Amino acid sequence: MADFIGFGWAFPVRIDETASIATNTGHERIRQSIRVILGTAPGERPMRPEFGCGIHNLVFETIDARLANRVERAVDTALRRWEPRIDVRGVRALPDPDSEARLLIDIAYSVRGTADRRNLVYPFYAIGGDER
Repeated sequence: MADFIGFGWAFPVRIDETASIATNTGHERIRQSIRVILGTAPGERPMRPEFGCGIHNLVFETIDARLANRVERAVDTALRRWEPRIDVRGVRALPDPDSEARLLIDIAYSVRGTADRRNLVYPFYAIGGDER
């Protein structure tokens, strides 16, 4: 299973306590990959212009049910395309009770070939719409 999940440099790249480049494996590797996919806007990577998630086009929208639905679809589409090690079980975008300008994206997934279910909550900040 470790070969399937992979091994590589941690993101962001940093030095660990042994003065080596920090690495990660296992489920943390998948979690970091999900964060990279969601944190990358399509067109941002010169050699992979389609890579990323379309949520960056929505940052100027007002947080409402329509935006939550659009965010959910964009995240689901990006993860199904760019993260082959997981099966997306569901994506829900909910208003953050602590911030009027943030949605919390709850991603339920399982590692392919296992019954291991996981979830990750990713914050999405919108700056448009009504004055806050």
